[in-house]
Amino acid sequence: MPDANIQNESSNPSKAIAKSYGHNIETDLALEFVRVVENAAIESARTMGMGDSPLSDKVAVESMRATMDTVPMHGTIVIGEGERDEAPMLYIGERVGAEFPDGMHVPEVDIAVDPLEGTNLCATGAPGSITVLAASEHGGLLHAPDCYMQKIVVGPACKGAVDIDAPVSDNLKKIAKRLDRDVEDLVIVVLDRPRHAQLIADIRAAGARIKLIQDGDLSAGIAAAVLGTGVHAVMGSGGAPEGVITAAALRCLNGYMQGRLLINTPELEERIASMGIKDKNKIYEAEELAPGKQLIFAATGVTDGALLKGVRYFGEGVRTSSIVVTLNTGKVRFIESIHLDKYADVKVRF
Repeated sequence: MPDANIQNESSNPSKAIAKSYGHNIETDLALEFVRVVENAAIESARTMGMGDSPLSDKVAVESMRATMDTVPMHGTIVIGEGERDEAPMLYIGERVGAEFPDGMHVPEVDIAVDPLEGTNLCATGAPGSITVLAASEHGGLLHAPDCYMQKIVVGPACKGAVDIDAPVSDNLKKIAKRLDRDVEDLVIVVLDRPRHAQLIADIRAAGARIKLIQDGDLSAGIAAAVLGTGVHAVMGSGGAPEGVITAAALRCLNGYMQGRLLINTPELEERIASMGIKDKNKIYEAEELAPGKQLIFAATGVTDGALLKGVRYFGEGVRTSSIVVTLNTGKVRFIESIHLDKYADVKVRF
């Protein structure tokens, strides 16, 4: 039997659709969020290699914000570009989404964004830059402070095998055992930072191989959860907000991570206390960083990476490579899109 509300509103189809809309964030919004990251990637890729990181970030932010305001939702930015007095848009607490007539039912959504992960990578034309967001129902993403987080990220086969406090060599042996290979066969991604000198030395001493990256540990974390990328784990410290977004993706991909906030100043201690975080030494798993019952993760490549190809321009349009994953529907979509220019004799190229 048809839904009574829809049946009684048959004279107003748009209102009927609105009444039935928003029951499932994943099915309603997953492809909408692909549009958001695609558009941001297309705009930021136009700045690739120009050597202007602020410009690359600016155009990604502006595009992402503009597209979000066409999405049928009541969205709140919970991880973004900073506080309101630091960022003109996509700041924490900002409301986003299209305007709708009174009575239109649309989802309430919390959104975590990194409009351009790897701004320096984009500015220099280096691989691994992506546009990315995660979304959940209200309260489904940890409001992480803007600080470092110690992380260890692995794929589904290594779930529960690693311990952030264990010696590096022990973790590598356990990863290798779960993957049925030797430690010498492993590839571990580490951000190339002075703070990781001891970690790098320990990995090398254990015999594993290392892929040092200049930026973008979020995209590396996603690659660790997907077979065939050649990445077996990510270790070291990176941004805590990026850790939350990574956790959302890992929950959808059945990966595993542990993370611990690195709180080393009185200001940060006050900050986490104001955010309701009581134990600064707590070790979080993905389910605690992204506890949502409904989760969406979406990303588009800006420059070529292990998981996604970068934006490619050709005479009659633009080609993008994206991933969107959802928790409950169990869908992992790799989406190749061609955005055609609008003129009479345009042709689609394979």
